Amino acid sequence: MEKTEFTLLNKIQYPEDLRKLSVDDLPQLCKELREDIVEEVAVNPGHLASSLGVVEITVALHYVYDTPEDRIVWDVGHQAYGHKILTGRREQFCTNRKLGGIKPFPSPEESEYDTFACGHASNSVSAALGMAVAAKLEEKKDRHVVAVIGDGAMSGGLAFEGLNNASSSPNDLLIILNDNNMSIDRSVGGMKQYLLNLSTNETYNALRFKASRWMNRKGMLGDERRKGLIRLSNALKSAISHQQNIFEGMNIRYFGPFDGHNVKELVRILKQIKDMKGPKLLHLHTQKGHGYAPAEKDVTIWHAPGKFNPDTGERIVDNDPNKPQKYQDVFGHTLLELAKQNPKIVGVTPAMPSGCSMNIMMREMPERTFDVGIAEGHAVTFSGGMAKDGLQPFCNIYSAFAQRAFDNIIHDVALLNLNVVFCFDRAGLVGEDGPTHHGAFDLAALRPIPNLTISSPMDEHELRRLMYTAQLPDKGPFVIRYPRGGGVLQDWRCPFEEIKVGTGRKLKDGDDVAVLSIGPIGNNVTEAIKILKESGVGSQESGARSRESGVGSQESVSVAHYDMRFLKPIDEQILEEVGRKFKRIITVENGVKQGGLGSAVLEWMNDHGYSPEVIRLGLPDQFVEHGKVCELNKIVGLDPESIAKAILMLPQQ
Repeated sequence: MEKTEFTLLNKIQYPEDLRKLSVDDLPQLCKELREDIVEEVAVNPGHLASSLGVVEITVALHYVYDTPEDRIVWDVGHQAYGHKILTGRREQFCTNRKLGGIKPFPSPEESEYDTFACGHASNSVSAALGMAVAAKLEEKKDRHVVAVIGDGAMSGGLAFEGLNNASSSPNDLLIILNDNNMSIDRSVGGMKQYLLNLSTNETYNALRFKASRWMNRKGMLGDERRKGLIRLSNALKSAISHQQNIFEGMNIRYFGPFDGHNVKELVRILKQIKDMKGPKLLHLHTQKGHGYAPAEKDVTIWHAPGKFNPDTGERIVDNDPNKPQKYQDVFGHTLLELAKQNPKIVGVTPAMPSGCSMNIMMREMPERTFDVGIAEGHAVTFSGGMAKDGLQPFCNIYSAFAQRAFDNIIHDVALLNLNVVFCFDRAGLVGEDGPTHHGAFDLAALRPIPNLTISSPMDEHELRRLMYTAQLPDKGPFVIRYPRGGGVLQDWRCPFEEIKVGTGRKLKDGDDVAVLSIGPIGNNVTEAIKILKESGVGSQESGARSRESGVGSQESVSVAHYDMRFLKPIDEQILEEVGRKFKRIITVENGVKQGGLGSAVLEWMNDHGYSPEVIRLGLPDQFVEHGKVCELNKIVGLDPESIAKAILMLPQQ
């Protein structure tokens, strides 16, 4: 697709080009940048609304600050499409999120303008504070550091840990609060309402700024005196306005709130406060999806809308009636069914009611569903508290985000053996969002924790049955992991049946090789066995094998396939059967190999005196790049063809 010839944007490759423009040119540049983002994302889907909401902030920051020498640290990197376009990547932006293309979120590995990783929310203040302190210790006195936090990230506990430290460490950090009243769904909680009500007089700020500069020139404003004057002025302001400012209460200078879409005013404010000493917070009100009418009207859908017509706003949706339901939708409908049967069931999600489809229950039972904001650790401990007093929480968190709640899972749920069901959505490879979002580590990370049941369904029926099983009395903490996207069954509804915890199932008998899989990746094993059969080497009967290793080059190999279903407790009867019968075993999992299913099988075989040849297929000991799931499966050897070849490559007896 040919790029639109924009009057100003076409002249800009890097921020140094931007800084050659006059301030009066900036509104037009913002208009062009916004149109370019819409044009690009319409044909190459990604995160739209968040980046549209920060166009003016992005332009103003790169105009006022000397990037990349000055540091801009983005929070929740789906805000940063405009930043990428202005920092040398406009020509490559059409490859955004594609295999081999530019990364889905800012990364220092890709550009010197990307100062830190920002795939998960709430880390910008801590990271930027570290850079601000480093600038002081390294005597880089002219370096400025700015953290841009927004899209609900201020509700995360790490953000407040960073603020608390910033208030007491010597630094000149500027924190920009992009307050758009949103995360992906609407922001929730007291902080949201506080930010909506917070106000400060602009004239007062200007006078105080002038006074502080005068006192500083006169040598009257040492660090301790500055903090004392801030506390005094905060107290006077609170008394007059009948409102306490939480940021200034932490000795962080507060400015705002201001209109985050007035780029000329933003430039003026940033220049005013740029060289102020001490930590500062600039509060900006913005509108997610600003400047594109469809995104303004429905920001949740337009957070990541897929392909669409940029002129009409009509989304291009696949309405194939034969397409299987997404796992998340099966979860959402099943949760509502179970909640109607079991009055103790409640739903908990950290800012993802639409993303995980808990909004299905939320619409019918709002009093029994809780969106706690971007606060995964709290979501887990909150669920533990409800379980302690008799409720049955279903706590749904994206697998990659659940990493932030590891201690809470151990200390606040597993230790007390509480009845919490953890539904980890987006487990395994998630595709275009890349390494910050792949659910790669949950199986290996959680397996050592006592009292946990860890399971993964191979299909939608198994998901429903596991959810039903998990909410039965006295099951303790119960993990169910499932992937992003569609399943494999058109008729996904089935009667509820209990699955005995710790039992797998034999899907296919065989004599030569046993393949043990867990979760939906087992469907790729089924396809691999089908490939072998169609090529003439996967018959049910055992046969002699040649030394060649290509698919179709063997004589006959008889393959058994077991769906383990549970990583913990693992089905020891299946392992006993496999250990006695087979000398060649392959394990397959959509998670890291170290510590997962393959490790569990090897440990059990060793502990029970068996010594089969074991090939472990799973994710490698490295971060997997972004791309379509089918592309990534091929790279890591989890596609059906690679699994078929692995079966044939096992050494002969």
